Amino acid sequence: MKNTATLLITCPDSRGIVAAIADFLLQHNANILHADQHQDAENNLFLMRVEWDLAGFNVDAAHFDQAFSPIATKFNMQWQLKLSQHKTRVAIMVSQYDHCLADLLHRHKSGELACEIPLVISNHRDTEDLVKFYGIDFQYIEVSKDNKPQAEAAQFKLFDDHKIDLIVLARYMQILSPDFVARYPQRIINIHHSFLPAFIGARPYHRAFERGVKLIGATSHYVTEVLDEGPIIEQGIDRISHRDQVEDLIQKGRDLERVVLSKAVNWHIENRILLYANKTVIFD
Repeated sequence: MKNTATLLITCPDSRGIVAAIADFLLQHNANILHADQHQDAENNLFLMRVEWDLAGFNVDAAHFDQAFSPIATKFNMQWQLKLSQHKTRVAIMVSQYDHCLADLLHRHKSGELACEIPLVISNHRDTEDLVKFYGIDFQYIEVSKDNKPQAEAAQFKLFDDHKIDLIVLARYMQILSPDFVARYPQRIINIHHSFLPAFIGARPYHRAFERGVKLIGATSHYVTEVLDEGPIIEQGIDRISHRDQVEDLIQKGRDLERVVLSKAVNWHIENRILLYANKTVIFD
């Protein structure tokens, strides 16, 4: 397992930012492994991701804030420090469709997703055997219009008990309450089975078929209070023809959903995403 630190920075664009960060890391004996940056001229923003090896680095995490504060203050930075030794703890929420869940569990088991998945929550029991096969805690919580506050309260307790960092909606067919979303800002990733902003909401494949589109897609995005309008992380498309029926669209779409969601989760746990203005920057 690698032992690195990643610094994510957002601040007003100005000269000298890269030099100041590089000099700071050099002074503290850091070996930079990756560095990437993006300037948004329209919003006068500078965004950066820099990752370095912690072997020999002479500032520990507890004192990093104090050491880095002069630079952060000078350039008016918003910043986050992430350590690779802390594995993101992921909870997956699912309803009845299991294709995205199965894909995430397999990728995690094979080591492709460097995170921990201690919990799966569902409002149906269809995926219980699959989850238990992987040795993961499965919790069934029924959700209806009459018990939604109580159901979400039970979910919140499970997230707290399992110290969850990220929630993944792997075809969880429930709309989250504003309170739910507010509790976990930029910590909920959803997969929507269309190429947003087209066909938001329910039954997008059926609506795409009725519209006669020639391309279908899938979109992973962070969840906000506005349905299907959170910052987009990844999208994928596939071409269809007049010969394809709704069932064909659904099958092709499921393949897209698996790939698009797994990429989004992987980029999040590798600390490659910065958000601004309802957009994402995905660093290589």
